[in-house]
Parts: sequence; C-alpha cells; structure tokens
Amino acid sequence: MHNTPTLGMILKGYPRISETFISNEIKLLEEQGFTIHIFSMRKPREKFSHKSVKSIHATVTYLPEYLSLGFPRLLWHTLLCALLHTTTFCNTFKFFLSRFSGTNKVHTWIKHFMQACVVANNIESKNITHLHSHFAHTPTSVAMYAAKLAVIPFSFTAHAKDIYTQHPKRVAEKMQQALFAVTCTKYNKLALETIARSFPAPKAPPHYALPPIEDGSPIRTPQPGYCPVHTIYHGIDLSLFSTRQNGLTTHTPYSILTVARLVEKKGLDTILDSLRLLFLRNIPFRYTLIGEGPLLGKLEEIVYKYGLTDFVRFTGTLPHEDVLRHYRKADVFLLGCTTAQDGDRDGIPNVLAEAMAMGVPVVATRVSGIPELVEHNKSGLLVPCNNAEELAKATECLLTDEALRQTIISGAERKVHKVFNNRQLIVQLGNIFEENGVTREEADTMSEMEWSSS
Repeated sequence: MHNTPTLGMILKGYPRISETFISNEIKLLEEQGFTIHIFSMRKPREKFSHKSVKSIHATVTYLPEYLSLGFPRLLWHTLLCALLHTTTFCNTFKFFLSRFSGTNKVHTWIKHFMQACVVANNIESKNITHLHSHFAHTPTSVAMYAAKLAVIPFSFTAHAKDIYTQHPKRVAEKMQQALFAVTCTKYNKLALETIARSFPAPKAPPHYALPPIEDGSPIRTPQPGYCPVHTIYHGIDLSLFSTRQNGLTTHTPYSILTVARLVEKKGLDTILDSLRLLFLRNIPFRYTLIGEGPLLGKLEEIVYKYGLTDFVRFTGTLPHEDVLRHYRKADVFLLGCTTAQDGDRDGIPNVLAEAMAMGVPVVATRVSGIPELVEHNKSGLLVPCNNAEELAKATECLLTDEALRQTIISGAERKVHKVFNNRQLIVQLGNIFEENGVTREEADTMSEMEWSSS
C-alpha cells in the first residue's frame, strides 16, 4: 500500500511524441512535489520517445486497449469492482446506462466503463486521492466513471478536438461531474462556458462544491452545477529553445519549415498552394515538412502535381534533437491551421511557440487560440484561413524584409518568455490542484519563486 497521496493521471496513450506538453507537465508537477501514477489507455505506438520522458518517475498502468483481446482482464476487474464497491458500482452503472443514447460505438462505450473498473480497483492500493484526465473525450469518460466508482474527485484538461468534435451535451455532462476543468486557451474557455450556458445543469454535482480559483483570466461566475474552468497555456521549456544569433539574415534558397501532424486542421494543402505561388514568382526555396499522418499520400500527390518534388521534403516524425536542428536552419515557419469539416481545430500549437523562441519568424492563421500567442505585425504575421495568396504574400515579406524580420523576431521572443514559459505556468496548475485538495510534498530543490523564474 502506497503511503504518499497520489494524483492519478488518465491518458489516451503514454508516451506519445505528439503530446510532449503532457509529459512535460507530468515531469514539472513531479518537481513541484506531486506523486503521480499514470493510467494509459493504450501502449506507445512510436518507436522512440523524447529524452524528457526518461526523467519522469511516475509508474504506469496500461489498461486493456481492445475489448476483444482484453476482455478476460476487463471482465475480472468489472466483477471484482461490483463485489468490492457494490453500492457505488450500481449507482455508476445506472449513470453509465443513461449515457447510451449519445454513444457512437457500443463496444467502445462498454470498454470505457470496464477500463474505469480497472482504474477503480487500483485506487486504494496506490493511494490515489484525485483523478485527472487529459482530453475531454474518452480519457475523461474513464476518469468520470472511475471517480464515481471510487468516490474520489476528478478533473480534466480540455484541448481542442476533444471539445469540438463530440456532442456538446457530452462535454456539459462531464463539466457537471468534475471538480474543475483546465484548458489551454481563452478561446477554449469561452467555448466551454458557452456549452455550460447551453445545457443548464438539472442539479449541482453530488460533491466538491468548492469556490472558483482566480487564474488571471476574466472572472466569470460558473453556471450553477458546473465546474469552474481555468486557462493555463501549455507552455514550452525555454531552456531547450534559444534565439539564433544570425536569424535576421536570410540566404537563397530560403529554408521554409512546418512541423505538424498531417491532418486536415493543419491546413497543409493551403501551405502547398502558397508554395506553388512562390515558385511561380521565382522565389527560390526549400520546404521541409516534419510529421506523419493520414494525409501523407494526398500531400505527396499535390507536390507532384505542382512540380515541386525537387523543392519539398517529407521527413516523417523526428526526435526532438533533429527538430531543433531544422529550427536552426529555417528562415520562416509556416502553419496554415483551419477548422476541419468535423469541427476539429487546434488550440495553440506548441510548435509556433518553439519556432518563436528559436528566432524563426512565423506565419500562421487567425483561428482558435493562435492570435493569443501570435500578434499580427508584432510577434508574427497572421492571415485568414484557407487563403494561399495571403499566406504566400506574408511568407515572402518575412523572407525578404529584414526590418520586419527584426521586429517580428524580437517581439516573438518577448511574447513567448512572457506568456509561454512552462515553468511559470506549471506553478499556476500546481496551485489549482493543491487548492482543490490534491496533496503534494514540499519540493526541496528551490523555492517556488526561484523555481518558476528559472
């Protein structure tokens, strides 16, 4: 039996290359004195992970990933949970059944409840006093059921796709049950509060009616029966990203860079359209796209169609050190984010902050929370979504106008250090956990003020 009060963290997968912000958060929370145990809903699918993962002390329980292959283990834990927690099991099972009408896949709906039983059966032995999930869709469903089964509070962090691609009523349901919610942009906070206003809660949740915590964002009175929502940017580790000394000078062929998953919401087809326009204007460039995803084949076809094969390189997913090397060589960083047909959109992509911290001027789009970080003509250039002409024009400006580059690079560095330092932001998150009853040991390395400013 664990003696130290533990924060249980429920994740879709761990570790994941595309979710460095989560592993960084866990690492920094540990440095602040929190003991963490990770429940991962699936095993890692990449062949490598970032070095920062190796410094995390949290142990990991991998939940059965598939209902078919994992059924014996899932069934055993479900029956055990029913025997050990008969009353709460019956109540939670009734709540689970009430959500059937909103499910898309019955087998997944069943699996999430059974996975929650696995989590609940580990609560006492690992001395878990609070559950927190990342992403407001499936991980939060598991956290919600497990918290009800074990009669402990839970909270969640909402990011992007998880807010906008599930039915708002499902999000509202989770906000009614949670102790608090965290999200990574003010844009998302407004979206969550709008959902709360759209679905009035029938009654307050059965537990955890604590007052909202001031987090620096505009104070609003939470809707009756809904948890407070706090805005905490992901942030980046600024010790890993330093501004280049030669960033003001560019040389042909210009080096243009994008780091992104190859999915619709990244607007990569618009980026390729803008590169075609630069090519037709006889602007020499080399374009590198780092990342993997389902649109690879389609994007390769576009490159071939436009005659850009000799000027565009797809690298796939790369380790952190290799990505840094590409940042150091880049003259401009492009990201054409948009709203996908299913409603999916980004929050604030961390790669924008990384590029800005490295002294690479960015061109991005006015969508979601991006304008909260990239201020037009101050810390980057912003253009409308799905507009290749404006994207090409802005890119050309940043490649050829040295005075503009100087303004943007200096402004971007100031902005990132002011609002996107993950060590400062994690102090805010740690305080929210602590003020909501999550116990931590005193960190003996440095004071909070020294730690957050380092």
